[in-house]
Amino acid sequence: MTNQPSVTWITSVRTFLARLWPHPLPGGKKQMVIASIGAGLGLMMTSLISHWLLGEVNLWFVAPMGASAVLLFGLPNSPLAQPWSIVGGNLVAGVVGVTTALWVPHPALACGIAACVTIALMFQLRCLHPPSGAVALTAILGGNGVQQLGYHFILTPVLLNSVCLALLALLFNNLAGRRYPHPLAATETKAPPVVIDVAITREDLHQALESGEVLDIDEDDLQQLLQRAEEIATHRQRGQMPASS
Repeated sequence: MTNQPSVTWITSVRTFLARLWPHPLPGGKKQMVIASIGAGLGLMMTSLISHWLLGEVNLWFVAPMGASAVLLFGLPNSPLAQPWSIVGGNLVAGVVGVTTALWVPHPALACGIAACVTIALMFQLRCLHPPSGAVALTAILGGNGVQQLGYHFILTPVLLNSVCLALLALLFNNLAGRRYPHPLAATETKAPPVVIDVAITREDLHQALESGEVLDIDEDDLQQLLQRAEEIATHRQRGQMPASS
């Protein structure tokens, strides 16, 4: 007779290990090629412009800008990749990072405070940008070169590189036929409701995701989102309040 607890435990372990396996990124191969070329060109042009204006290469800022390029050119539809996200997020991170470095002498404590304050402010200012966390830490751990710059570090290279990369992303993405910046969901003209009369399978969602730009969502998450939206619409038509998850 099979030991039911053992079978359940083994199944749970297998399910957990399966989640660790990398999932394929949903998106068209053409869009992936465009994203790769755009990120390479964007970083190259940003580096050349900065070198031309500053007369030197700022090696300490390569890592944050490389991460920003992945978002701006690889996931241009993401709220984290919009022009205000990179410019505002990096600006906030630079100010917080430099200020924290000046007032908190212990590096580990300074890094924690800077990351906490930076993320909180980015949420409030609607400019959440993950690479900005690296900008804040660079202001603290960047060495004597960054420390000697002080608040000038915020203008060059942080703001200069951020604006350059955002403008290049704006130009490249639109030339590539992408909508960038991504329009706000709430507009003055109310969009008509979407009516779906057929059942949508996971394979349908997979094909839809592969036919367009790379999105930071997979088929399972999208399916759960559609089901949740259907439940909310049903409660709305019945005049009921849906249960919050």
